Amino acid sequence: MLSYGDKKLKIQGNYADPSFLNMFSFPLIEGNAQTALNDAQSIVITDQLAKKLFGNEKPINKIIRADNAENFIVRCVLEDLPHNTKFKFEFLLSWEYLKATGIENASWTNAYASTFVELQAASNIDAVNKKISNVIDRQTNSDSKIEIFLHPLSKEHLQNRFENGKPAGGSIDNLRFLGILAGIILLIACINFMNLSTARSEKRAKEVGVRKVVGAVKRSLVIQFIGESVLMAFIAGVIALALIQFVLPSFNSFAKVEVVLAYQSFFFWLMAFCFVVFTGILAGSYPAFYLSSFTPVKVLKGVLKNGKALVTPRKILIIVQFVLSIFLINFTILFRKQINYSQSREIGFVKENLVFHSLTDDLRKNYAVIKNELINTGAAISLCKSSTPITRGGASISGLQWEEMDPKSNISFEFLTTNEDFIKTNGLKLVEGRDIDVANFSTDTASCMINESALKVMGLKDPIGKIIKDDNANLKIIGVVKDFLIGSPTQIMQPMLIKGDDRANFISIRLNDNNPMQNVKYAEAILKKYNPNFITEYQFADDDFANKFQQAKNASALINSFALIAIFISCMGLLGLSIYMAENRTREIGIRKVLGASVAGITALFAKDFLKLVMLAVIIASPLAWWFMNFFLQQFSYRTNISWWIMVSAGITALLIAFLTISFQSIRAAMANPVKNLRTE
Repeated sequence: MLSYGDKKLKIQGNYADPSFLNMFSFPLIEGNAQTALNDAQSIVITDQLAKKLFGNEKPINKIIRADNAENFIVRCVLEDLPHNTKFKFEFLLSWEYLKATGIENASWTNAYASTFVELQAASNIDAVNKKISNVIDRQTNSDSKIEIFLHPLSKEHLQNRFENGKPAGGSIDNLRFLGILAGIILLIACINFMNLSTARSEKRAKEVGVRKVVGAVKRSLVIQFIGESVLMAFIAGVIALALIQFVLPSFNSFAKVEVVLAYQSFFFWLMAFCFVVFTGILAGSYPAFYLSSFTPVKVLKGVLKNGKALVTPRKILIIVQFVLSIFLINFTILFRKQINYSQSREIGFVKENLVFHSLTDDLRKNYAVIKNELINTGAAISLCKSSTPITRGGASISGLQWEEMDPKSNISFEFLTTNEDFIKTNGLKLVEGRDIDVANFSTDTASCMINESALKVMGLKDPIGKIIKDDNANLKIIGVVKDFLIGSPTQIMQPMLIKGDDRANFISIRLNDNNPMQNVKYAEAILKKYNPNFITEYQFADDDFANKFQQAKNASALINSFALIAIFISCMGLLGLSIYMAENRTREIGIRKVLGASVAGITALFAKDFLKLVMLAVIIASPLAWWFMNFFLQQFSYRTNISWWIMVSAGITALLIAFLTISFQSIRAAMANPVKNLRTE
């Protein structure tokens, strides 16, 4: 909490050493980046924070109070950080402050801070990594097998997932997948253009015949038809840009991003131009070669290919179109199933009626009084302090050693600390031993609990009383808890170590489930009462846990939108073909009706040929979708299975949508007055 005068703000900030502002080119408004973080009592703030605290006053050399405990002098004001940066802060405190106050953890095996290294231009990153890989073992004189490596910051945003120390993708996978979806939609739209253009070939057949008779060569006709397609693509591109500008604010709000179109960039317009030309050529190539291949004598006599062959390019394109649509339907269903599977998994703790609050100095001093008052009033059942709430991933620790340990292993443990009643407060299950209780057992600051996953990987048969060595400290195992989820909902349960420590960052409260709304009010009033100098902002564990799925839900909604667009475009193509076929078969429909054919019979006549193609698309798409879905699920450590009903549902959905689309025009044509149609003919 930062305060100036009577203004108090709860703000996110970071610690950074003096070279941070020299290495990274944050635009400055005021101050000197070279010296801004040299002093332990220095603070660097953004322009947005400066306006919140000081209004129109000059911020340089003003004093900001942090957590009602320390004063910091404003040395530098930065421009507000853009949305697309790795760094998320509104202020920076000097790393020298951590050193001066003794907060800095200098252990080589603790990974709580990020280290950035600027290499010489000619440096080889592989060579550097080879030299520094075992620096931890060299510094600790141990054989922990921990290896470190540098990862290019340019890849940090999109390629930030690792498995066993090797890059294994990250957000780039989502970007590639969305690109594939966009490509599928574009291909479906191009197939529509091809089918409708070739279906209406009779309308331009005589034009082609006459042009060829008067001397036009095939090349000039191909260029003409592709040129028409490219022109149409340019018109569509202009409309698309206008639509994007209209929907972009809604998309940014929905996806929690800040995407902008770089109209001022030459590269943007070059790529847009190339993309439009590519789309026009892709969509117009087959119709251009098809139309330009007509023989003048045949077309001028009215003799054209009837397209009734068993296999035609148009039928193949329809099948491809629906294979892609069915593929998307399958994937959409599976993605939703995976989200539901993760949401409904056993998490190992009780998130309902659990609230937590950052541990301010006031709450820290009054913890015992707050605990007694909450429990005595019946508002709460238990409380505990911890380094992190149970719904959030904590730190990790490695390089631990124990008896019977495989000398080749290097296990990374999820790591958190607590003081007492951790199991009761969070609704955990104790497998053996007891909970940490620093208040009644002073030796518990040198004790720990482990979870079942840790017990399994450590290979301990009788863990209670065994010693785990962390650098020069020995931790005695006093309890084993049932696995509980603290990190990503899509990962498997990780080995965990819970250490006894009265120092903490958060207070967790297990509310009485009898009249929970009233108990929330009691708890809020008590927290405010004993936290007068700070902002009271408690959070519900169930809401915090639900937030973990928000990004996945946004992605699911985006994929649903892509699938609906693909299906809609496919149906537009089917509708266009069915309308054109109905126009060409007006006489046939009239004669059939005069001879007694029913509306249902004529509708079935029109629908069966298309439905055969869609059925074939279902048969082709199902194994392809199963293979891709199986590949997709491999990125989740905790994953659902591919049920047979997914492919059945996708196939039935595609057939039903296709039938309804075709039936709309077929019924309309079948219900027309046959006398009027025959008279027209």
